[in-house]
Amino acid sequence: MAFEGTTSANGIWHARGGEGEELVVLLHGLAANAAVFAGLAPLAAASGRRWLAPDFRGHGRSVMHGPYGYGVHAADIALLLDGENPEKTIVLGHSFGGVIGALLGSGLYGPPPARVVGLGVKLDWSADEEDGARRLAAKPPKLFAARGEATEHALKIAGLAGLVDPGSETAAHGVLEREGGFAAAFDPAAFGAVGPSIDALMRGCRAPLALAAGERDPMVSREAMTRTDPGAVVLPDLGHNAHVEAPDVVMRLL
Repeated sequence: MAFEGTTSANGIWHARGGEGEELVVLLHGLAANAAVFAGLAPLAAASGRRWLAPDFRGHGRSVMHGPYGYGVHAADIALLLDGENPEKTIVLGHSFGGVIGALLGSGLYGPPPARVVGLGVKLDWSADEEDGARRLAAKPPKLFAARGEATEHALKIAGLAGLVDPGSETAAHGVLEREGGFAAAFDPAAFGAVGPSIDALMRGCRAPLALAAGERDPMVSREAMTRTDPGAVVLPDLGHNAHVEAPDVVMRLL
């Protein structure tokens, strides 16, 4: 599925599709982009729903400058949802996107959606992991002479190597042509959002919140998820990017 979209006044690229009263908001993970939902968006449409898939700022085709704090991302998405009926809106956020979904569910950015589903949200961060994210945020973007090299790098940093065909439209959405070469469609400075307690942010969600993760996801455990959602779901034989591996399975969470 080729993602075609538009850019909002504040520089946030987004694609829409489907028909129906209910809206499913698809929020990607850190270093990825909206195209990772190329398999799930048609399923949402087939279920009689509309869908909205944005690129966070610093990702994909959206504006490539900060600030990149969680609250800024949530405000960006809230602007895209202006005019939508919150009682007919469900947010599905993967990893980083699940944190933004929980913030939208807090009510701090307008009426909370009817439901938030967080998939593969890393709840526990060590001090070393936070320091590592800050070091990554300080690095300049890598420039490559060939598009293929940039594609390989983009898939690697998004955790999609081996899951997404490098020649696909999904992979192409993750690369931008720059002066002198090609680069991943991602600003490393976006790693700087890491730091606030994810547990605390998730617990601040007023909307009904459901958590799920793949059985093979090394970033999430059932024990961590049940601190926030006692009914958390483990998806058998799936990894961190379950929405890419098995979009039909993830669709059932909605």
